[in-house]
Amino acid sequence: MEKSVNRIELRGNVGQDARIVKVGEVSVARFNMATNETFKDKSGNFREETTWHSIVAWSGKGMPDFTLLKKGVCVSVSGRLRVNKYVNGQGEERQFYEVLAFSVELV
Repeated sequence: MEKSVNRIELRGNVGQDARIVKVGEVSVARFNMATNETFKDKSGNFREETTWHSIVAWSGKGMPDFTLLKKGVCVSVSGRLRVNKYVNGQGEERQFYEVLAFSVELV
């Protein structure tokens, strides 16, 4: 059986200042980042597509000072993709994806 891999690497801009909370002795930062891709559509016109990613990072090795994660700052994130499930007010199960960061670097 082959070993599976769950790894994601992103480089983009922070969408809003990170929300930082303390959990015991460590800090947890949550922020959104945008990545952009430019491509030609079927008509030959260039288009730009923006994808938003939710990032969660725990303080420690490989992490910057989270107060530097401000809107517009370019960052490089390495981590793994995780799906979270919840039940909304209408009783429907929903899910969303977030990146659990192993490292965050200011570019």
